[in-house]
Amino acid sequence: MFYRPEDGHGLPHNPFNALVSPRPIGWISSRDGQGRDNLAPYSFFNAVAYVPPQVMFASTSAKDDVDGTKDSVANIRETGVFCVNIVEYAARDVMNVTSAGLPHGTDEFERAGIVKAECEQIACARVANAPANMECKVTQIVQLPGEANFVVFGEVIGVHLRDDCVVDGRFDVTQFHPLSRLGYRDYTAVREVFELKRPDD
Repeated sequence: MFYRPEDGHGLPHNPFNALVSPRPIGWISSRDGQGRDNLAPYSFFNAVAYVPPQVMFASTSAKDDVDGTKDSVANIRETGVFCVNIVEYAARDVMNVTSAGLPHGTDEFERAGIVKAECEQIACARVANAPANMECKVTQIVQLPGEANFVVFGEVIGVHLRDDCVVDGRFDVTQFHPLSRLGYRDYTAVREVFELKRPDD
C-alpha cells in the first residue's frame, strides 16, 4: 500500500511510529527553576555526534499547564541542563509510570518510587541505579513544523556507568538489556548482539 500522511492511512492504528524501530528510549530527568525534579521517557531520542558527544530528544505534544510544550522542555528552557538515563528491561514498569501526564511540578521519581542521585556536573537529579546516565548542557532547542514539536540537543559533559555493565573494558548492553520502543504500545529488549567489521577496518 501507499499513502500520503496528509490524506490519512485508513488503518485502525497509525503505522508511522512502527516504521522507525526499534528506537532507544531517553529517560530524561530535568529540574525546574524552583528546584522541582521531573522524569519522563522519550522514544524520539538518539546520539547525534561523537566529538564533542551530543544527544537529542524530541517532545511532540503539549500540556495544558505548560506553555506550548511538556514539562521536560519547559524545565530545560529554564535551566539549560538535563540528564539522559538509560532504561533497562528491569525498569520497564517504573519507566512506564513516569510517562503519565501529571500536573507540572510533580516529582515522578517519588511517584514511581525511583531512587534519585545528584548529577556531578549539572544541577539535576538522575536515576541512581540506571545502567548509565549522561549529564547534558543544552546546545540548542529547535522548533519543528507542527504545534508542539521541539527537538532538544545537548552536549554530554558527564557520564555515569554502572560498574556491572562494564565488562572487559566495554559497556556491555547484554548485562542489562536496553529497553526499546517499537510501534503502537509495543516494546522490545536487546538480548543478543553480533559484530560486523567494516570493509576498511
